[in-house]
Amino acid sequence: QVQLVESGGGLVQAGGSLRLSCAASGSIFSTAVMGWYRQAPGKQRELVASITTGGSTNYADSVKGRFTISRDNAKNTVYLQMNGLKPEDTAVYYCNLRSSTWYNWGQGTQVTVSS
Repeated sequence: QVQLVESGGGLVQAGGSLRLSCAASGSIFSTAVMGWYRQAPGKQRELVASITTGGSTNYADSVKGRFTISRDNAKNTVYLQMNGLKPEDTAVYYCNLRSSTWYNWGQGTQVTVSS
């Protein structure tokens, strides 16, 4: 069983920064595509950023230039550095692991950006 545990959410003023972390259990991490998604109240969950096993990244247009996804395979951890936060970034952020045999979600971490 693969478990994902997110941390790093919180309350920040507009223009501020936060770094989210997602630690994965097990040995599957290095072979998995990792992603960060978010879900705001009343909205569908959306992809924020993803990173492949080779380090290729993909970002939603709304966060390009402000957010950076990275991974540390030695620590089984994926990060999301969020700079220039805006009130519209307020959401629950979820970590996702996708491999040939696993598809898992973390429990989510709340990010609230005040104006």
